[in-house]
Amino acid sequence: MNSLWLLTFFSISVLGQKNPNFVENHSTIVHLFEWKWKDIAKECEDFLGPHGYGGVQISPPNENLILDKRQWYERYQPVSYVLETRSGNERDFEDMTRRCNKAGVRIYVDAIINHMSGGDGVGTAGNRATKYNFSGVPYTDEHFHRPCPLNNFDDVNEVRSCELLGLKDLDQGQEYVRNKIVDFMNHLIDLGVAGFRIDAARHMHPDDLKIIFGRLKNLNPKYGFQKDARAFIYQEVSGQGEDRQEYTSFGAVLEFRYGKLLSKVFSKRDKARYLDSWGPKWSLLDPGLDAVTFIDNHDTQRSESDILTYKNPKPYKMAVAFMLAHPYGTGRVMSSYDFVDSETCPPHDADGNLVSPGFRQDGTCTNGYICEHRWRQIYNMAAFRNIVDGTEVKNWQTLADHQIAFCRGDKGFAAFNNEGDIDRKLHVCLPKGEYCDVISGSLVDGKCTGKVLSVDENGEAHVSLKENEEDGVLAIHLKSKID
Repeated sequence: MNSLWLLTFFSISVLGQKNPNFVENHSTIVHLFEWKWKDIAKECEDFLGPHGYGGVQISPPNENLILDKRQWYERYQPVSYVLETRSGNERDFEDMTRRCNKAGVRIYVDAIINHMSGGDGVGTAGNRATKYNFSGVPYTDEHFHRPCPLNNFDDVNEVRSCELLGLKDLDQGQEYVRNKIVDFMNHLIDLGVAGFRIDAARHMHPDDLKIIFGRLKNLNPKYGFQKDARAFIYQEVSGQGEDRQEYTSFGAVLEFRYGKLLSKVFSKRDKARYLDSWGPKWSLLDPGLDAVTFIDNHDTQRSESDILTYKNPKPYKMAVAFMLAHPYGTGRVMSSYDFVDSETCPPHDADGNLVSPGFRQDGTCTNGYICEHRWRQIYNMAAFRNIVDGTEVKNWQTLADHQIAFCRGDKGFAAFNNEGDIDRKLHVCLPKGEYCDVISGSLVDGKCTGKVLSVDENGEAHVSLKENEEDGVLAIHLKSKID
């Protein structure tokens, strides 16, 4: 076996694990946090697929410890790899992957492979957790790192071998443990998933993860994946340290700096004019292929006060719109439930069962779910991202410290105003015609429900975006042209 063949094989394998496996004209991952599998299946068919979303990150699907108050974080306390949780059982899970894949929407599993539960008790499938004994796997005390508290997050050895928040830390250096994890992930691949979000990846040694991911099966062609397609791997390597680079040779990484920096810009603690160099020059991962981008996630929206969330709707929608308008990285949109503090449980009934989201006439959610992915300003920008795919940012226009505009090739244009008024002619790069602004409205039956921009023969249009408007964004694209 010659070295050139080995290099080619390795390159294909690594690139495959950074490929989200989106179907054509679909992109953007939605994190449907604490949804039931049956509800996700229906959402794929009714909304996500038709609106061009590319995939869903689901909550952890394997058995977890039942907490007294049923807080959301019980899902991060594994008891076994049995597929039974409040979201549904294995039958429900496979029905979801089948229906979502058919609708053109991929499923990515939030995989908890760093640890087992910190407490003792009974899991959602009836298995017990007792100290370092997990009979449902089984694991015993020999399969864990020697107990030690994690106090120094700057000590990489302590980070990778001690107990995060008291959770029992598995030793992925052991063949037995690796095989159990690989069997779990391969079973999910058999059931039709497209990839995995790896929880607490920073707390595992990259050499161990590389071995585990290398043993995963190709994706199951029964669910519409191309031959030899590999699972998309994106890893939680939190913090701002350079150790995240140790994980990019075998998968993508969640880019935590992304949301923190954009939150700063759209909260006006930094200037939007500087976004003309957005990307690696802002100390983001290079290349963008290595990064999964997001504004907020289920952890940061509860723990970091400087992160924009649905609770700050205008600047939040601006930040998400910028993420979806810009070509850097693979975008992921948060879809939350309403919370007061970090202990707020997901919407549930008196018996602790998850309730389904309800829907208003305009498509937004009720029953305690926020459903940011159903906000017009967000789902229309997800479609914008699909339409401008393959183009670069061009014709950047800095209008003021907090006013910017740019084109995506000759396919789309977006303007952002976070202070003062924009009321002037701008170059929008699109052919002559009338275009519907997909932020203030939508193109429905050939008519625009929002603003209309008239583009002249020079590719210019008068853009009006006032400070007192509901949204600080305006966007048009080729498919928003009014016939």
